[in-house]
Amino acid sequence: MLDINLSVGLLTLMLFGLLILTLLSGLPLAFSLGGTAVIFTVLFWGSKALFMFPAKALGTMQSIVMVAVPLFIFMGATLARSGLADDLYDMAYHLIGRIRGGLAAGTVGICAVFAAMTGASAPATVTMGIVALPSMLKRGYKPSMAVGSIAAGGALGILIPPSITMIVYSLVTGVSVGHLFMGGVIPGILLTTMFMVYIFIRCFFQKSEGPAISREEQGTWKERLASLRAVVLPILLVIMVLGSIYTGIATPTEAAAVGATGGLIVVAIYRKLTKAVIWDILKETVKLTTMVLWIVMGGYWFASVYTAIGASNLMLQIIEGLPFGPIGIVLIMQLTFFILGMLMDPTGIIFITMPVYAPIIMHLGFDPLWFGILFIVNMEMAYLTPPFGLNLFYLKAIVPKEISMGQICRAAIPFILIQATCLGLLMAFPDIVLWLPSLMLR
Repeated sequence: MLDINLSVGLLTLMLFGLLILTLLSGLPLAFSLGGTAVIFTVLFWGSKALFMFPAKALGTMQSIVMVAVPLFIFMGATLARSGLADDLYDMAYHLIGRIRGGLAAGTVGICAVFAAMTGASAPATVTMGIVALPSMLKRGYKPSMAVGSIAAGGALGILIPPSITMIVYSLVTGVSVGHLFMGGVIPGILLTTMFMVYIFIRCFFQKSEGPAISREEQGTWKERLASLRAVVLPILLVIMVLGSIYTGIATPTEAAAVGATGGLIVVAIYRKLTKAVIWDILKETVKLTTMVLWIVMGGYWFASVYTAIGASNLMLQIIEGLPFGPIGIVLIMQLTFFILGMLMDPTGIIFITMPVYAPIIMHLGFDPLWFGILFIVNMEMAYLTPPFGLNLFYLKAIVPKEISMGQICRAAIPFILIQATCLGLLMAFPDIVLWLPSLMLR
C-alpha cells in the first residue's frame, strides 16, 4: 500500500489523472470509473477495502428509484416499434405542412411528444430520422433544416419527463425524481417552442429552406380532422405517467410501470404485438439497462473513493476562494459540463462532477433541482456537439450518403445556440423550473 498521508490535493490529482488516462486508453466509461476506483482503493487501503464495492452495487440494485430505469427503457422500446410516429407525422403533414417549415416544426413537436413517452433521446431521433427525413427531403427541404430539426428535437428526450438522465441525477444528488420530472415540463415546452419559432421564422425569410407542400397534398378538412386521432393515445399515456406523479397517486417508479404497460397496449392497438417484436423489445431493454447499470455502479464506486479521500471539502474550499460571485461559479460549472459533454455520456458526467458540484451548489444557497435542469439542458447541447454528439451519429447512420458528417454538424449549430439561449433564460429566471414542482402534492 502507498502512503495515505499524502495531501488531499495530491490524492485528488492522482485520482482524476488516473481516470483521464483510462478514458484516453479507450476503455469504456463504466470500466474507467470502476477500474480507477478499484486501483486507487487497492493502492491506498489494500485489497480488504474492496468489500465496499459489492456492498455499494447491491445497494444500487435495491434502490426503488433504479427500478424505474428498465421500465422507462421498456416503454420507449415499445413505442418506437408501435408505428405511432407514422400517424403523428401524418397529422403534422396535414395540419401544418402547408406552412413554410411546417414539416420541420411538426417533426420537432413529434419529438417532444416522443420525449414525454420514452425518457431518452435515441427513440425519437432514430424514428423521426426514418419517418420524417425522406419526406422532407423529397419535398424540397434543405438537408440543413431537415437534419437539424430532427437532431434538435430528438435531444428533447432527456429534458421532457420522464427522463432516465434525471433518474440518475436523482440517485447521485438525492433530489426528488418527481420534482425533477415536473421541473423539466415548462423548460421542455419552452425549448420546443423556441425551436419551432426559429424554424418558422427562418423558412419565412428563406423559402428554399422549408417550402410548403402543394395544395394537392394538403388533403381535405375531413382528412385533417381525422389525422388528429393520432394524438389521443400519446396524450392518454402522458397523462397516465406524469399526471399520476404530479397528483401523488403514484411514485415515479409506479408511474414507470404504468407507462410500460401503456406502451404494450399501444403496440397491441397498432397490431404490432408479435413474438418477434416482443423479443426485440426485451433484448433492447436488457442491453440498455445493463449499460446504464454498469455506468451507475462504476460511478458510485468512483464517487465513494472521491468522498473517502476528503476531496469534497477541498473543492469547497477552492471554490470559496475564487474571485467570482455565486452566479459566476455556476457559469464556470456550466462551461465544464459543455466541455465534458463533447467527450462523454451525460450519465458519466453526473458521477464525475456531481459529487463535487452538488455540495457546492447547496452551500452557495442554490436549489439543486434548478441546477439539475440546467445540467440537463446543457447535456442537450452535448447531444448535438461533436465529437461525441450522439444524435449526430444516430443521424449519420440514417441520412443519404451524399449528406456528410460535416453537414450534419453545421445543421446543428443554430439549434445549439437556441439551447444556450434557453439555458441563459433558466439561469436568469429560476421560477421557470421551480414553479410547477412547488405546486405538487407532497
